[in-house]
Amino acid sequence: MYQFNYVRPTSLADAQALLAKADDPKLLAGGQTLIPTLKQRLAMPSDVIDIGSLKELAFIRAEGNAIMIGAGTRHYDVAGNADVKKHNPALAYLAGMIGDPAVRHMGTLGGSIANNDPAADYPAACIALDAKIHTTKRLIEADEYFKGMFETALQPDEIIREVTFPHPEKAAYEKFRNPASRYAMVGVFVSKGPWGVRVAVTGAGQNGVFRVKAMEEALAKNWSPDSVASIKVPSTDLLSDLHGSADYRAHLITVMAKRAVAAS
Repeated sequence: MYQFNYVRPTSLADAQALLAKADDPKLLAGGQTLIPTLKQRLAMPSDVIDIGSLKELAFIRAEGNAIMIGAGTRHYDVAGNADVKKHNPALAYLAGMIGDPAVRHMGTLGGSIANNDPAADYPAACIALDAKIHTTKRLIEADEYFKGMFETALQPDEIIREVTFPHPEKAAYEKFRNPASRYAMVGVFVSKGPWGVRVAVTGAGQNGVFRVKAMEEALAKNWSPDSVASIKVPSTDLLSDLHGSADYRAHLITVMAKRAVAAS
């Protein structure tokens, strides 16, 4: 690691002030992405601001027709929360499939979407469920938030406070996991709600999470696995690596979409 200043603020306001003052800071929540990055010397921050213990960022509330989840909430807590299981079981299921128990007990919702890793699970849930990302500065619609691989609409002086997930009428998530890391080679989240029908794919795109409009249109007419069975996503913009070719991932998208619709 390179040398940096480590600070642990006692409130979100303190964290915001430290973020604005530091030359080149990085926020630390669960550390599932940042710590390996620092170890490999792929980042050289002037300051690491540890917000992982801020209680005001760790909460789950069911209010009206939505679930509000604090950015510092661990995956394990989302997976086991009674309100999430009741109103949005697909989201609870997704959280329970992230990584392994160690990752789920340390990783946070905010950390996951702040990094926008192409293999992360939460971006698919945010897009498919028409989520709202609340920062210390503003509210960002999920469709406007994810900009590309490891790129978001977050400004350097913003901290994610919470994410609002509206209750779906139908929803499910299925993913094909890397056998070693258990991260998504392909994950598909399908939903139906006041926002219409959405199909969001993670793990496969060169530019991160994306929607499949052809599947959305087909499911809007007939919510059935058969509706998406013949829809093939072009492999042109899909990832290809030692774990699976672009063509293989294209095939998996259709398979995971069928399974998700069947499970909803």
